[in-house]
Amino acid sequence: MSQFVKKDDDRDEEAEYSPFLGIEKGAVLQEARVFNDPQLDSRKCSQVITKLLYLLNQGETFTKVEATEVFFSVTKLFQSKDIGLRRMVYLIIKELSPSSDEVIIVTSSLMKDMNSKTDVYRANAIRVLCRITDGTLLTQIERYLKQAIVDKNPVVASAALVSGIHLLQTNPEIVKRWSNEVQEAVQSRAALVQFHALALLHQIRQNDRLAVSKLVTSLTRGTVRSPLAQCLLIRYTSQVIRESSMNNQSGDRPFYDYLEGCLRHKAEMVIFEAARAITELNGVTSRELTPAITVLQLFLSSSKPVLRFAAVRTLNKVAMTHPMAVTNCNIDMESLISDQNRSIATLAITTLLKTGNESGVDRLMKQITNFMSDIADEFKIVVVDAIRSLCLKFPLKYRSLMNFLSNILREEGGFEYKKSIVDSIVILIRDIPDAKESGLLHLCEFIEDCEFTYLSTQILHFLGVEGPKTSDPSKYIRYIYNRVILENATVRASAVSTLAKFGAVVDSLKPRVFVLLRRCLYDNDDEVRDRATLYLNTLGGDGSVVETDKDVKNFLFGSLETPLVNLETSLKNYEPTEEPFDISSVPKEVKSQPLTEKKSAGKKPTALGAPPAAPTSTVDAYEKLLSSIPEFSTFGQLFKSSPPVELTEAETEYAVNVVKHIFDKHVVFQYNCTNTIPEQLLEN
Repeated sequence: MSQFVKKDDDRDEEAEYSPFLGIEKGAVLQEARVFNDPQLDSRKCSQVITKLLYLLNQGETFTKVEATEVFFSVTKLFQSKDIGLRRMVYLIIKELSPSSDEVIIVTSSLMKDMNSKTDVYRANAIRVLCRITDGTLLTQIERYLKQAIVDKNPVVASAALVSGIHLLQTNPEIVKRWSNEVQEAVQSRAALVQFHALALLHQIRQNDRLAVSKLVTSLTRGTVRSPLAQCLLIRYTSQVIRESSMNNQSGDRPFYDYLEGCLRHKAEMVIFEAARAITELNGVTSRELTPAITVLQLFLSSSKPVLRFAAVRTLNKVAMTHPMAVTNCNIDMESLISDQNRSIATLAITTLLKTGNESGVDRLMKQITNFMSDIADEFKIVVVDAIRSLCLKFPLKYRSLMNFLSNILREEGGFEYKKSIVDSIVILIRDIPDAKESGLLHLCEFIEDCEFTYLSTQILHFLGVEGPKTSDPSKYIRYIYNRVILENATVRASAVSTLAKFGAVVDSLKPRVFVLLRRCLYDNDDEVRDRATLYLNTLGGDGSVVETDKDVKNFLFGSLETPLVNLETSLKNYEPTEEPFDISSVPKEVKSQPLTEKKSAGKKPTALGAPPAAPTSTVDAYEKLLSSIPEFSTFGQLFKSSPPVELTEAETEYAVNVVKHIFDKHVVFQYNCTNTIPEQLLEN
């Protein structure tokens, strides 16, 4: 963590010396007047444009008037012959995105540059024109763009092709007319031109499956030289294989030989792309996987971190479906556990946990123990999940794996990390009967020093369900009662409930539980005292007549079928009489809650976004309002809405209150703003 803090400190120091620190839009707009000077200073103009670009990229917005003034000033810079300044002019025009009536001002200058003898001008002019032009102007320059696609200069050709990819989103009909020129560019010897041409050609044909299949068929015969274009072709080939396998029941895979051939390519990116494509084929067999796994295994020992990461990440995915196919790589992956890149090391460990055999579990655990202290919590969670899966795969190894989880549970870590360990131990206890007693003891030892209230209450709840079923339930009582003495009120209340569950199930422990519950009657927290009183009464510890064992267990272990809202309402309406409160009289259906609004002396306008004020109960008003908003529509049924809480003083010019809406897993805050002065209007 200290490393990250240091990086942040370094970044802050760098920011102090940034030439753009503290620049203001107004001051930069004043500086932009240099664009109008009779004698242009190219260096000064470039610096001002750089500041304008910085402001735009930082999210600063220019008004229509400001943007127009800057745009018209920038157009005057076309008279400069400075190449560096001209490139800055292209950039600022693209970023300002002038309106259609302003574009015409620079069109002639850009078209002149597009036919210039300077290739840098031509390429940049094409990019800018295609960015700011509309359909009408595009038809006028279409002829020049077609020529540019097949231009001998690769920079110009790539600029035209990339512009075509962008224009395909807005003017597809025009771009589709360039197919012949784009096909010619696919045969280019320039790597980037071939890459961009193939990308554009595929986008033009992507809705025609037969055309895509023909394109792949023609190009897989060896006419693609660019490694980047080869990677694209592999992806398109995989797409064709997927689509053909849906319609082809014979089991034959067209183009598989091409993918396998790419594994012997000179470029590493092509080899990896082909290997990944093979591993992701639907229903891939072990025979088909073997050549891909072999090249990925070679990448594991590469000196390049990016190749090691790519290989181990792909093998990690393969291990989920074909663990046996990856076992040959285990020795190479074990060496990656000590890799300096923690992401690579984590992936290596989780892959080994998926592919390792039962005899190697103990050795693997020793290696992981040293590794865990060096990685962040998010990586630790991944490792914990993998260990849980390994334990379920080899249940006889539960002792060493459970001990490992118990040890890391007592080490430093955040809530999510500790929760993942506790959840894993709980799952192992439920799924591996032999692990129950040792697992429960590990959890009991953990809550002795647990700093998270939520985890303590969850463990106590689980202990109350599973603990009484063990061979010696009495050994857990000490841990539970320690929580009653040493913990906060929430955990103490949960511990009281757990004690009661032991007393209800284990008859031999009932006298001891009664003694402990009576001590809880003197607790300084109402909740703890009330629970102790309730459970003593339920179990007969206060000498009263109790219900049958079945009723007691249903009360302690069963779920509450009565909605809490209805129970609260019924208890408020209950008047003490000789008749005890009958929970069965509480209705099971949830009724809509009336909205209670604070009464005000004067008549106020309706709050912004609030339901219309009405003297009636306004049934379901909040629920209808919230469900009509797309962002909240998936939150489920509204549990309760709080009364409005005033956030401003009564004398202010506007009143603001907040209503809290409680859902199952979300809380929505609704802020209602109300004008109190008729002459004023609140906006935004």
